[in-house]
Amino acid sequence: MAPYFLRNLVPKREKVERARPLLEVLASLTWTQWGLFFSGWLAWTCDAIDFFTVSLTLVNLQKQFNRSTHDLTTSITLTLLFRSAGAVIFGLLSDRFGRKWPLVVNLLLVAVLSLGSGFVHTFQQFLAVRSLFGIGMGGVWGLASATALENLPVEARGLASGILQQGYAVGYLIAAVVNLYLVPHTTWRALFWTGAGVSAFAAVLRALLPESQVFLRARQEQKENGLGKPTQSKTRIFFHEIKQMLLNHWLLAIYAVLLMSGFNFLSHGSQDLYPTYLQVSKGFSKFDSTVATIIGNCGAITGGAVAGFVSQYIGRRLTIIIFVLLVGAFIPLWIIPTSFSKLSAGAFCVQFGVQGAWGVVPILLSEISPPAFRSTFPGVAYQLGNMVSSASAQIEATGGEHSRTIIHTPQGPKDVPNYALVQGIFIGVVAAYLLVLTLIGPENHGSHFERGKTAFQVGASKEDVSSIPEDGVHGTDRSSLGSGGVEEKGEAQHVEDGRPAKNGFV
Repeated sequence: MAPYFLRNLVPKREKVERARPLLEVLASLTWTQWGLFFSGWLAWTCDAIDFFTVSLTLVNLQKQFNRSTHDLTTSITLTLLFRSAGAVIFGLLSDRFGRKWPLVVNLLLVAVLSLGSGFVHTFQQFLAVRSLFGIGMGGVWGLASATALENLPVEARGLASGILQQGYAVGYLIAAVVNLYLVPHTTWRALFWTGAGVSAFAAVLRALLPESQVFLRARQEQKENGLGKPTQSKTRIFFHEIKQMLLNHWLLAIYAVLLMSGFNFLSHGSQDLYPTYLQVSKGFSKFDSTVATIIGNCGAITGGAVAGFVSQYIGRRLTIIIFVLLVGAFIPLWIIPTSFSKLSAGAFCVQFGVQGAWGVVPILLSEISPPAFRSTFPGVAYQLGNMVSSASAQIEATGGEHSRTIIHTPQGPKDVPNYALVQGIFIGVVAAYLLVLTLIGPENHGSHFERGKTAFQVGASKEDVSSIPEDGVHGTDRSSLGSGGVEEKGEAQHVEDGRPAKNGFV
């Protein structure tokens, strides 16, 4: 018999057949649900605008601070390193106190630090601000994905996940357009100031919307049942649940970090140094490299939406595998040509695959996460993966400096770093790594995770388990469910009430 992770690669037929039609589901959404999804999407878009300002202005920053590409990519590395701290801080605040105000504070912090990035005058100041900036950025993804997805019906979450994740591509696209048309007439600082303004707007929008239904329901249940415990008691329960979650799900946590490390290597390896690669290794003008970046991000947006939609029917892992294979297939078109049209087509196709695979990640992580920590668990896993992959741009910059090539310019032959070869090898190896890891990993397709209790609710774990009907977990004893309602022993089975299964780890 085939291993369980292979038999579980495609969702069970009955699960797909009983789902409501997507158009019917979308038509049933309330304005509040649309607003919360847009708020989460916009927050993630802001994160991208603020992050890619450095990649897009790398050449300008070299002139401003008189530093090499390798030195400037240190700021990218530091930002990615400090994101893990932000994920822990804001993730725990969100799972303890709600989605609304932690995200508002997070976005305002990002706005202030992005504004500050545009006022620095020395390289040391720039590194310091971007390091602090990483803390602010670190909290956004977990909070944004929880806000956007947990208030939607199950049938819409695949498509929503793809669109949500491509808020990052939209942010990159917006930053590229601003860099193309505004920066040449002002200063590179204008790009940072624009990001600050958009983040501040996103914070105001989130403040105007209500709290997530998960937390409103939890508070209402406590009020109706007379279980309104003091804040100190709720906090004690919350931290106890964190401890139990880590003890019960350490293997799942390690897997999630390894998976996110691969995904972040894939995205940062194909994006962070891309404008510099086109200008330096291919001899493109700044204008043409920015246009190619915009075309690539159009591919990313398309890929994310398509993959998210498809994953609702063929499963999360199988969708990721297909799109990662597309990445590998189009690497030659991404690095070999010398003309603008062919390289732009390569950028579109590669980013279609990269961000298509990425589009499934928010819903995949949300479905396998302990429900009570749906902001902390995915957010920290994502940012720890970011930390592991933080040196992507520096690895490629260093590799390019040691691997030279000759390009022909109007001024004659020119010796330049061979970023094309380095990036092609780098992305190929990462794609292979992701294929293997995704294939053997867990999946809990279609989980009703919104039904899980919050971590601060009294006896959350025990109440969750006692509420499961005898046949709610097929062939699994209730006693096998640990903190957060995740199955802890026996062959992994699908759970209908929102608790992720340990699928794949058998």
